[in-house]
Amino acid sequence: MHASGARFLEVKGLVLASVMYTAIKESNAHNKTGCDDPLKWIEPGSVRGCEFHGLQASDASYLLNGSWVVIAGDSQARLVAISLIALIRGWTDAVGSIIIDLYKTRTVYSITLKEIDMKLDFVWAPFVRNLTGLVMEMHASRNLPDVLVMGAGLWDMLYRNYPPEYGESLSDLRDNALALLPVSSKLNLSLHLFWVGMPTLIREKLKTEEKREKMNEAMCSSYEKEVTRTKLSRGFGGPFLKIEVGALSRLFGTNCTADGMHYDRVVYDAAVQIMLNGLIVES
Repeated sequence: MHASGARFLEVKGLVLASVMYTAIKESNAHNKTGCDDPLKWIEPGSVRGCEFHGLQASDASYLLNGSWVVIAGDSQARLVAISLIALIRGWTDAVGSIIIDLYKTRTVYSITLKEIDMKLDFVWAPFVRNLTGLVMEMHASRNLPDVLVMGAGLWDMLYRNYPPEYGESLSDLRDNALALLPVSSKLNLSLHLFWVGMPTLIREKLKTEEKREKMNEAMCSSYEKEVTRTKLSRGFGGPFLKIEVGALSRLFGTNCTADGMHYDRVVYDAAVQIMLNGLIVES
């Protein structure tokens, strides 16, 4: 996909999220936050005013049947993994047990959804350099997943707090991720790469003084600028299709976060819908 086409897809993803938000508000007018109820679509299938599709469990199962999906990164990536599993299996007690295990993971958590023969690996990799190391391992082994979802930045911001260093790490990741994509009989040409953007941080809700001091609006802006400057996303010629969690979290609003950083499930459900629609477009 050309950069212009990828950028168009990223923008259409935000249109989808806007429609989703409208649907939730219209169908749950009694709910002041609009965050706690399952997503309800204005129209089945094709979403009004948007060429994207509101995908159900059967759709996701068909798309990912027999696939190997790797989701790697920080807590935002983990929440995307939870939403993907819940879309396929529903929000059941069994999924609740999986969520508990995911939160305990500080290395790799693997699960096989036997009903669709899909393997999902969540890799705890909170710094961008951790993601680069993972990509380098994949390239060396020539053992690549079908879908690779990555995202990190919050820990870089909190514990390193130096945007130029973050930019250097992103550049290294971009170069190594691009190395996965050249035409070669030894490489998986169907690899789909997604980047989970950082959420909008609500400073007054952040739980520690360190977070409120270091993760201020100016610093967040500087970190986002590094993502654009390093051309990580395919919309700017990079390898990843970016899922704009920052825009999604702004759309759903401050009532959808208790700690100013992690949002309610509707934000990550929307992110999964955008990812799956990206797979449809690229297939």
